[in-house]
Amino acid sequence: MTTPDSALDTSRSNPSRRYRLEATLTRAFSPTRLDIEDDSSRHAGHAGAQDGGETHYTVTIVSDNFTGLTRVERSRMVHDVLAQEFSNGLHALSMILRSPLEQKS
Repeated sequence: MTTPDSALDTSRSNPSRRYRLEATLTRAFSPTRLDIEDDSSRHAGHAGAQDGGETHYTVTIVSDNFTGLTRVERSRMVHDVLAQEFSNGLHALSMILRSPLEQKS
């Protein structure tokens, strides 16, 4: 995955949550793979769902930062990095977090 530096600029006016997630996760983990899917439409009417979406996401991250860490440690790292998003309306995050070695197997 290659992301131009301009894509990591969260200072642009009113960036979408997906854009902010991509920028934040890229800066924090330098992933070799980063997939972000907005699942909000599948959660309409559920707890935390809002009109306009951007509340429920699935992310796949492959990063050297996860090498040697447990699933719980990886999850805590991502939650810590995204704490501001969770405090501002992100309700649910499904995560697939792997090291490059695990991705190849």
